[in-house]
Amino acid sequence: MRRATPALALLLAAPALAQTPPPVASPGPSTQQARPARAMGPGMAPLPLPAGTRVLSLDEAERMLLERNLTVIAAQRGVDAVRAQRLVASSLPPPQVSIGNTFAEFNSTQNGNRIEGARFISPANNIALGLTVLIETGGKRTLRTRLAEQNIAVAEAQVLDALRMQFFQLRQAFIAALAARANLEVALANRGSLDRTEALLRRQLQDGALPEGDLLRFQASRLPFEADVTAAAQNYAAAVAQVAVVLAMDAAAFNAPAARSATTAALPPIALDVRGRFDAMPTPGATRDELAEAVQNRADVVAAARAATAGAANTNLAQAERWRDVTLNGGWSRSRLSQDLPSASQPLNATNQFTFSLSVPLFTNQIVTGQVGTAQGQQAQLEAQARAALLQGRADFATAWAAYEQSRALLRLYTGGALNRAELAYRSAEQAYLAGGRSLLDVLDALRTLNATRVGANNARAAYLTALAQLEFATGVSGVAARL
Repeated sequence: MRRATPALALLLAAPALAQTPPPVASPGPSTQQARPARAMGPGMAPLPLPAGTRVLSLDEAERMLLERNLTVIAAQRGVDAVRAQRLVASSLPPPQVSIGNTFAEFNSTQNGNRIEGARFISPANNIALGLTVLIETGGKRTLRTRLAEQNIAVAEAQVLDALRMQFFQLRQAFIAALAARANLEVALANRGSLDRTEALLRRQLQDGALPEGDLLRFQASRLPFEADVTAAAQNYAAAVAQVAVVLAMDAAAFNAPAARSATTAALPPIALDVRGRFDAMPTPGATRDELAEAVQNRADVVAAARAATAGAANTNLAQAERWRDVTLNGGWSRSRLSQDLPSASQPLNATNQFTFSLSVPLFTNQIVTGQVGTAQGQQAQLEAQARAALLQGRADFATAWAAYEQSRALLRLYTGGALNRAELAYRSAEQAYLAGGRSLLDVLDALRTLNATRVGANNARAAYLTALAQLEFATGVSGVAARL
């Protein structure tokens, strides 16, 4: 078997995440053995992105979420609405004022019932004023105000729940973007290494130290690596777009440069570039029992419990309808007298009348009973929903804790030796190739295995960080998710 030149060791100037550039071999045959670049953990190496791309950290993204997230803003406006309803609920029933006049009159005779003296009357000659006041009984105003306050408490808890959900969606999208970014770094480092190796092979072919078939086989074998770059770039663009959605940003609103370099041409224009400590492996900071106990204070569980309390207040208000409200009516009218009336000892000019009436609704028992039954049914429904919310919260926690333990175990497999073994396997294949005992395709296969292991490690890190975020989402305990 033909012995390969040591320059081919640059094939793996290494698959991914290289901290230092690979050694550059001199053109032509060489007797010095080249070593692959030292691989590092999933740090955030600069990507060849267009100038002006905004760099975003998780802390900055969370601050932006508080100000920009549309779901949170909508929930906050809901609190404003129920607070305004409290003003309505705590107000007394408004009195009603009425004003009117008589615009025509006629007289009728006793015999024959004939109409005599029909005429229109000027509004200036008569006027009638009235005042109607509803007197509530049974403490309805107090109960109505209490219900409005309970509704405010529910809306405030819903705001916290919206924040909880949106923070989780942001962290989930951000972690996915970091993982996509790390995988893109792997693919770009591989392509850069392959480019350098191919350049060396071409020079060696020109010097007659390499058969053309080796170069052709090498070129054919690198196509999967190019596909990896394309897929990784697309995944990163899609992940960044999801981060932009949570932050109420237009993912398509970016200024792509008119001319793009060959380095950046493979990357789709993106509006954001996320950065963070993707290699972080923190712990939840609390025991399982402590986190399980905290579920009852989760925002949606609290909102459901407050809604059940509001349902009880609504039932009390419906029962207060058994006390009938009283309507008071008072009025005054003045009418100037007709000139054809009999004269008195003192000439009469006008008639003034004062009226007062009291009205009470009758036959309300069936209506009130129906309203009370409706309120009691709604209260029982809300209480069942509150119980279901608590049980769902505990189920969410159980699922999140299981995901945390499984992702932690998987990540330890990668960090505990899988990456090192894949690296050693690649170097062994490389050394065997340099010694003439393995083919170039064997080295490329070892490279693909190493790449798959590194991508798997990135995905395991993403799964672990997402599990911590899910654990915080399931318990409502802040500080459990990793600070990247």
